[in-house]
Amino acid sequence: MGSQNGFFAMMARMKYIERWALMRNSVTENISEHSLEVAMLAHGLAVIGCKRFGKTYSPERIALLGMYHDCTEIITGDMPTPVKYGSEEIKEAYKTMENAAAYRLLNMLPGDLREEYEAYFLLKSFSKEEKRIVKAADKLSALIKCIEEEKAGNHEFCSAKEATLRGLQEMELPEVAVFCREFLPEYEKTLDELS
Repeated sequence: MGSQNGFFAMMARMKYIERWALMRNSVTENISEHSLEVAMLAHGLAVIGCKRFGKTYSPERIALLGMYHDCTEIITGDMPTPVKYGSEEIKEAYKTMENAAAYRLLNMLPGDLREEYEAYFLLKSFSKEEKRIVKAADKLSALIKCIEEEKAGNHEFCSAKEATLRGLQEMELPEVAVFCREFLPEYEKTLDELS
């Protein structure tokens, strides 16, 4: 069953789960790094939604949803997207595994703290809009990884970049359109150009 106080020690293990396992990476990325980026991007998208489109998101809550969005991979590992979404059966089985992993992690908290974290771990606690914003931030993070790999001369990520960009466009979120127009081009720049 595990320790009732092992939650934070397990969260610290996010740094050991590497992403993009099927791809040759110039720079490796773990789910801890990825989750921080997703949290920042999700927060930014929510702020854009509130300021530019009159949405009523809670940017702070959305940032926390982004921070914890992949934590179940501590238990399940990072399954490559083509495998995870390869068929309806695999997709549903993986959702079941993720849900079981979420409960396993939540059970590592003392009872009086568990309820507070359920709101960030259990998909049933997310609104439709929150899910879409975090998903968009997750895709943006993947797109940024593809851009960074291309800048490093790694062409392994070219088709992933195209597919991810297409997926973002299909989401039809105005917040994403603003981010891609106003902020995404800056990722192509060098440090000197940014400074």
